[in-house]
Parts: sequence; structure tokens; C-alpha cells
Amino acid sequence: MKELMSIQKSLKAPKNQYNRFGGYAYRSAEDILEAVKPLLAKEGCTLTITDDIVMVGSRIYVQATATLKNANGETEETTAYAREPETKKGSDESQITGAASSYARKYALNGLFCIDDNKDADSTNTHGQGVAMASQQTGQPAQQGGQAAPKPVTLDTIKGWITKAQKESDLMAIYKRVPADLMEQVKPLLTARKKELKGGAA
Repeated sequence: MKELMSIQKSLKAPKNQYNRFGGYAYRSAEDILEAVKPLLAKEGCTLTITDDIVMVGSRIYVQATATLKNANGETEETTAYAREPETKKGSDESQITGAASSYARKYALNGLFCIDDNKDADSTNTHGQGVAMASQQTGQPAQQGGQAAPKPVTLDTIKGWITKAQKESDLMAIYKRVPADLMEQVKPLLTARKKELKGGAA
């Protein structure tokens, strides 16, 4: 979709938030939305974000889907997941769900608009504690200008998820996101990490 490529090229989403405890700046889903709205108007596109609650094992995840639609009805969408922590000091249940929703929406937007937070303190520091994310890009490949839409989940991406997994429920969530053509390569990695986690808990 040529409109998506144009938005990805033009979008500047500054890090307007600051975490005093960690001493770093980061961007929120709201920051991304504020930056992208003028570009949506320029390209004649609409952006919608929807949430669903899904159960993976015994854990609850918020599934957020960001969908971009152009004037011709063509769409591109990205789905991301954020796990609700079982408990979070100082938060009631609605706040816990709201925090997970914000994270899932942010990472869905990151995937859709090719915003890379991998090197940000935001992706590893304390304001993301207890939240596990995964995302997958879907939609038709772009054919304008010889460029392709954002690539689907790769083996290296999955390896990174597995390395960061802290519980067996994390591994189960990852398993459900593995493309069929990568399953045989990923299964041994999941099994090995599961053994490591069991050993660490012993």
C-alpha cells in the first residue's frame, strides 16, 4: 500500500515521555497517534485500533490490532500482545488491563509504522515490567516503487522472544505466534528454554 509507505517514510514520533526512575525518554501510543494523525489526513487514510482479551494457558493477554485503511478500501494491519501481570502494586484490575492495552497498542503501532524501539531503554526498563509483547504484520505486500511492506516475523525475532521469556506461559504465547514454516526450527529452542526455566526455578 503506497499510503503506508509514505506514512512510514514521513512519520516522526518523538519521545515525549520521561521515566525519572530509569532516567530515559520514551514514546507512548498516544505520542505515536498524535504524530500520525496529520499524515493520515494527508494520505486520505483511517487508522483504527481494537482490543481483544485472549487466554494463553493460565494467563490473560490483551491483543491489540492496528488497521490502516486507504480510500480504496485496501488495508494493512498489525497485531501485538501484552500480558497482564498477576499483580501490580498500587493498581486495581482495571488499571492493570489499561496498562497492558496501552503497551499492546503501542507495539501494534510500532509494527505497522516501522518504529523501532528495540534499542530504547523503553523496551527493557522498569516501566514495562510484567508485560510481555509479541507482534505480527499482516496484509498484502506493497507493490508501489518496488518496495515491500514490513516483513513478517523472522527466526531471529522469535529467538529474541525466547531468550527474554521468563515463564512457561511466555513460551506458550510465543509458540502460538510461530509461522508454520519455522515451527520445526523453533520447537527445539522452546524446549531448551523451558528446561532452563525449570532449572532456574529449582
